Amino acid sequence: MKRFFIITGFLALLVVVCVGIVGFNLFRDSAIKQFFATMKPPAATVSTVVVKPSEWTPGVEAIGTVNAVHGVDLTLETSGIVKDILFHANQKVTANAVLVQLDDAVEKADLSAQKAQAASDQAALARAIELQRRGVGTDATLDAARAAADASAAQVIKLQAVLDQKQLSAPFNGTVGIPKIDVGQYLAPGNSVVTIQDLDTMRVDFTVPEQQLPLLKIGQTVKLGGSLADLSFAGSIRGIDPKIDPASRLVSIRGEVANPEGKLTPGQFVQIRVELPRENNVISVPQTAVTTSLYGDYVFVVEPAKPAASAAAAPAKPDEQKAAVAADAAKPADASKPATDAAKPADATAKPADKAADGAKPADAAQQPALVISQVFVKLGRRNNGMVEITQGLKDGDQVVTAGQNRLFNGMSVAVDNTIDPSKSANKQVQQQ
Repeated sequence: MKRFFIITGFLALLVVVCVGIVGFNLFRDSAIKQFFATMKPPAATVSTVVVKPSEWTPGVEAIGTVNAVHGVDLTLETSGIVKDILFHANQKVTANAVLVQLDDAVEKADLSAQKAQAASDQAALARAIELQRRGVGTDATLDAARAAADASAAQVIKLQAVLDQKQLSAPFNGTVGIPKIDVGQYLAPGNSVVTIQDLDTMRVDFTVPEQQLPLLKIGQTVKLGGSLADLSFAGSIRGIDPKIDPASRLVSIRGEVANPEGKLTPGQFVQIRVELPRENNVISVPQTAVTTSLYGDYVFVVEPAKPAASAAAAPAKPDEQKAAVAADAAKPADASKPATDAAKPADATAKPADKAADGAKPADAAQQPALVISQVFVKLGRRNNGMVEITQGLKDGDQVVTAGQNRLFNGMSVAVDNTIDPSKSANKQVQQQ
């Protein structure tokens, strides 16, 4: 009988343990479900900007190539052996300065012989003229002597021109490049010797779509540089091609810009912007605020949460807080405290006031409305210096998210932190801080 009661008690205890384990698991699963059902995601931190109408400087942006106004690759007209190179790389030369000298010994000898022949023919012409004056010479003799003298003089001029072709001279003031020849090298006509570029004034060639052609005219200001953020050079439009390319539907534009410091190099790739007259009251936002999707372009607008959404997260009512404070005051004093604490009425009266002040801080924080975001589809216009024009969808005073929107969704709670400006580089922001 005793064994029966032991076994029965053990089984009862086992049943109680199993029921407790099952009950605990059910309670835990229910608590987890209720927690996740009522849990709200934490507010995401974003940067924002307030939309305000502002001045807008429209412009036509393009990509172009810089070239010198005067710049050519020099070649020789005749063949020969390079005798002397009279320049070095990056040397500034003046017009008509001799740069390369070919071997001209044969040409010089021919010219000397022809000059002697020309002098002889000139002397014969003088004698024929004298004989004709005395009446002992014939007209035929005089004509033959004059023709021989003229032919000899023309031959001298021809040989002098051939001799000049053995020299390569600078056609204008400029800077020469790296020599492409060596002393003793044989050159054939047309071989490139060196390039010469006048770097004081540069021209920039670029193309724009035909839709933007009516916006451009001769004399408009052109700014250019290595990027749109650094347009440090300014010039003007000097030429507009009157014909539109039928294949690409582009029109060629040429501008000129001063280059006194020589920072622009022929063949350089540059970003170009032709500035147009300013406009007022234009709604624009940073380009980082706009997100593109298959359904269109949209932005996130920050706005206060509705009262229904914020009531669930509201703290206890003021009446309940007062009742709790009164209940705490009605509790008997702890006899275990020293008498010295009771002897300080000033401190005792000060503490409830401090507690009331501390209790007022959460109440003030709770009175601040929670912020949520709303997805708003917009229509984009022109772009300028990191900003994009909004033609439809936003109004004055809207607070638009500019950073952090790639992890947001419609109706999500957010917290605004504008200490980070995505329109500036990280290095500049660190320096400012």
